[in-house]
Amino acid sequence: MTARRGAGLLLGAAAGVELLHLAPAAVRLPPVKRLLARRTAGHGTTPGHVALTFDDGPDPRGTPPILDALDALGLSATFFLLGTMLERSPGLGRELVARGHEVAVHGWHHRRQYRPAPARDLRELRRATEAVTALTGTPPHWYRPPYGVLVAGQALAAHRLGLRTVLWTAWGRDWEVGATGPSVLATARPHLTTGATLLLHDSDCTSAPDSWRATLAALPLLAAHCRARGLTLGPLREHGVPRNGSGGRVARVGNAMTGLPAST
Repeated sequence: MTARRGAGLLLGAAAGVELLHLAPAAVRLPPVKRLLARRTAGHGTTPGHVALTFDDGPDPRGTPPILDALDALGLSATFFLLGTMLERSPGLGRELVARGHEVAVHGWHHRRQYRPAPARDLRELRRATEAVTALTGTPPHWYRPPYGVLVAGQALAAHRLGLRTVLWTAWGRDWEVGATGPSVLATARPHLTTGATLLLHDSDCTSAPDSWRATLAALPLLAAHCRARGLTLGPLREHGVPRNGSGGRVARVGNAMTGLPAST
């Protein structure tokens, strides 16, 4: 074998590994969501139900006022928590559950995983899953990768940990500079139909500063819009999306823990 041919084979093998690593990310593409990955996209089967979900918390600035707004509107939601944020505000994680909301896993760090590292993916997702359970007392069932970019290592880790990956079918782009309550409603409105999953944020840790205020302003507008159309906003547990059969098996181990688990 010539050196050139050997180098070509190595490059081809590396490209193949990279392709396999990124292949699951295709579920974010709208045609794939609609036709091939409806459950992963967040299409529910409960008639008239819209899943209300929040990413990137818990955040001591954005989460409390959003919780108060949800209480005032009589709404429950699913919060996809970051391990790093939960580590900083463990009391907020417990408060989410005490106030009747569902908690789920958004990962430990909020970053794109473009390079294959399955051991790292499993380690970080296990750490986040155990942290959610240890500090809230609730085994999570759902996982949403940061930016909605699902790679092979994350997909395999989520399956191994008994988590079902759920993305979204509607968003309000509440993370953008200049977002307002009306702009969030206008962006989300065309996609708020029965079975939709709505993505919002209770934190600006990865968004424009104070962007959570646009989310806060949008909540009563979104609630009124859905109510006028006979739609019910609620958590994923009421959305008719089946959980993985082994849901929360690693998280159950964390129930016996009193603090954050160490990374392994």
